[in-house]
Amino acid sequence: MLLGQHTATADPSGALLLREERMLVVADLHLEKGSSYARRRIFLPPYDTRATLERLAAVIDSHAPRTVVALGDSFHDDGGGGRLDAGDRERLAALQRGRQWIWITGNHDPSPPVGVGGDVVTEMSAGGMALRHIPGSAPDCRAAFELAGHLHPVAKVASRGQVVRRRCFALGPGRCVLPAFGAYAGGLNVRDEVFAPLFPKGMTAHVLGRRTFAIASPQLLPD
Repeated sequence: MLLGQHTATADPSGALLLREERMLVVADLHLEKGSSYARRRIFLPPYDTRATLERLAAVIDSHAPRTVVALGDSFHDDGGGGRLDAGDRERLAALQRGRQWIWITGNHDPSPPVGVGGDVVTEMSAGGMALRHIPGSAPDCRAAFELAGHLHPVAKVASRGQVVRRRCFALGPGRCVLPAFGAYAGGLNVRDEVFAPLFPKGMTAHVLGRRTFAIASPQLLPD
């Protein structure tokens, strides 16, 4: 996958590897979404954090990044870090050992998480690219290319007589919006009107599967 002048690996998990920087980027982990819902008496199986961290561990083991960046909404609410159980807290600490870990704040978690390690920033730059939570937001880091999350992009396509709807990377000139990585995160169809101003010249959806499949805009279906 080409991101402007940079070559990156779009992992089928939904993580993005910036090869030259040895940086792994993930978006919208939404850790502790299950416990957040439980506080409102909406009960879901309380294993989303564990499932998300286990998937993330597999990707980190595969790519051995020097740096991991989480593009915001890493926790489903500002109190999510404090609700991690002991096992999940240790899983997270183990993933952070021996590498730099950066949390970018999001709309769900605008305050720095407490007691979870890593560094917290509102946005950052790497290799001439801006990394932030909300795509197209007013930049502090001015760069020619943007990596963002927030929108949870999914693509709906017809394949072999079936219609499938899956998470995807939304890639166009100057911008890539990453899919949500969290186990309980939903998705917004890339044909939704909110994506149009972000990709005025069209986009390619890199759809997650056993590998990623590049699907051009004309083949993408609305919900």
